[in-house]
Amino acid sequence: MVDNAIKILIVDDKKENLLSLQVILADRGYQFVEATSGKDALRILLKDQDFAIILMDVQMPLMDGFETAEMIRQSDKLKHVPIIFLTANMNASEYIFKGYQSGAVDYMIKPLSPEILQAKVMVFTELFRKNRELRIKEEETKALNEIILKANIKLSAQYEAIEKHAEELRKKNQELDAFTYISSHDLQEPLRKIQTFVNLILNNDYPNLSDDGKQKFDRILYATNRMRELINSLLTFSRTTIVDRKFEKTDLNTVITDVKLALQENLTEKKAVIVTDFHDKVNIIPFQFVQLMENLIHNAIKFSKTEVPLQIEIKSKFVARNTVQIEKLSPQYDYCHISFGDNGIGFEPEHSEKIFGVFQKLHGKDVYEGTGIGLAIVKKIVENHNGHINATGEPMQGAIFNIYIPY
Repeated sequence: MVDNAIKILIVDDKKENLLSLQVILADRGYQFVEATSGKDALRILLKDQDFAIILMDVQMPLMDGFETAEMIRQSDKLKHVPIIFLTANMNASEYIFKGYQSGAVDYMIKPLSPEILQAKVMVFTELFRKNRELRIKEEETKALNEIILKANIKLSAQYEAIEKHAEELRKKNQELDAFTYISSHDLQEPLRKIQTFVNLILNNDYPNLSDDGKQKFDRILYATNRMRELINSLLTFSRTTIVDRKFEKTDLNTVITDVKLALQENLTEKKAVIVTDFHDKVNIIPFQFVQLMENLIHNAIKFSKTEVPLQIEIKSKFVARNTVQIEKLSPQYDYCHISFGDNGIGFEPEHSEKIFGVFQKLHGKDVYEGTGIGLAIVKKIVENHNGHINATGEPMQGAIFNIYIPY
């Protein structure tokens, strides 16, 4: 018999009556437990209370059905088990009343009608089945709720730890930005003094220096200029983090116009041609985007080919959110894709991430001038716009920078 079978306790002092009940209720998936006396029924019920119904004969020796039912009803675990009395003498109203008073839910007079008995038993067994399923669901729900509660407590603790760690990182970043800004700013004062004395020597005493002295002085002048460039780059990098971010719908053509004006001499020297194809305005921080484009164009000028006119192509287009296949971008927004391509010396594909690092240079300072901060500033500005930038390139085949900014 399967564990979840519906169990029925049948109580009668006559074996033939027990057999008769089982024959009437056969083939319905019930599990029958027999008791031949009231005392025997109580003993069974003390060990197992999981019965759907009790079919009990009233007239039994020593302890009749009424006494047995009264004893059953005294147990909190058993008082809800329905009892149907089966008797041949339950024809007086006071006798019937005594049956209900002792705890019966129904009674049947012998000889029993098989159809009525089957119907009544089916009502109580179905009720028992539904209650058992409901109880199992409640237990499963309770267990699941406990798991969810524990998981929520664990997640809450992890969230608090993450929030605490994030707050510590924010403070340290603020401290680092402030330190970078103040340090770079304060470094300019002694540098100005060095430049003042260098200019005095250059104007008044340089011709009087020996060849060895002139060589050493030139190295001092080079180092001083390089220090000034480095400090200015650090100041620019720190400002991209600490300034207020005020977004405006901006025409990129005006940005490029400003950049061309700032780099006019450099562009003329390289015979550079800048081709643009912009669609719609972009929600950006205007002055930061001027810095971004200036750095990218300056980078293209620096790494252009010798004796080959520099060509730069800058385009923008709308990109729907469901077409962006970049993990770092939120699927909640549409994007403006800005591509910046040049025909310069390019770079090895394995350096596509390295080039955005602070102080990262792919060439020695004796080959290409620079501080190694320009593209790091570009990446920081893109991040300030909640966007993403990546680069692709091949040696002597130019480079392409792809920028994605939320619309």
